[in-house]
Amino acid sequence: MIELLGICRTFQMGDQAIHALNQINLKITAGEYVSIMGPSGSGKSTLLNVIGLLDQPNSGRYLLDGSDVTHLSEPEQARVRRDKIGFVFQSFHLIPRLTAAENIELPLILSGITPSERKQLVEAALLAFNLVERAQHRPAELSGGQRQRVAIARATVLRPTALLADEPTGNLDHRIGSEVIALLENLHHSGTTLIIVTHDRELGLRAHRRIARSEERTLIQTCALPI
Repeated sequence: MIELLGICRTFQMGDQAIHALNQINLKITAGEYVSIMGPSGSGKSTLLNVIGLLDQPNSGRYLLDGSDVTHLSEPEQARVRRDKIGFVFQSFHLIPRLTAAENIELPLILSGITPSERKQLVEAALLAFNLVERAQHRPAELSGGQRQRVAIARATVLRPTALLADEPTGNLDHRIGSEVIALLENLHHSGTTLIIVTHDRELGLRAHRRIARSEERTLIQTCALPI
């Protein structure tokens, strides 16, 4: 499903070139549960952003479902993200002025889905993520765990084939974080490819395959585990 071939990503910081990704080769098959672990600054989020078409590499190739998506235009990237990829972020990225239901509905509006179908999909998502009683609450009126559930509902309402989560429990206490991980893993069990970036070793070890990133920003190991 996902194949990276010789991917490099360099950022210019003043007169210094920062090599965030250096000749990364990686293959993730459909339905896998993969964690990307490593210290801060090792390029984990950059790798996730490349996989999620939020960033483009300086060199190398990215194949998604057999198609080369390395150098798509911004509208083409947006279309692929809409159809195939969901995102969950540490900081939730909810729109403050919108209610929980409206935040979940937003990607449906952008996809041109009819109002009647949107209503059904939003109601189903609110029910699935135990948010019915919070549907008309804005993010500031929700707890951290509730905000993350809204974010996951929004990320999956279009039923993407891959879900990318960047430090999804970073702003949550252990109990609520465990509940969020259970939600993500339930989505994986239903067939969604799940890729989690984390510096939390306990969380990373839950994945069926673990990818470690060194401080030198190279992929140093992959570990396949029995499901």
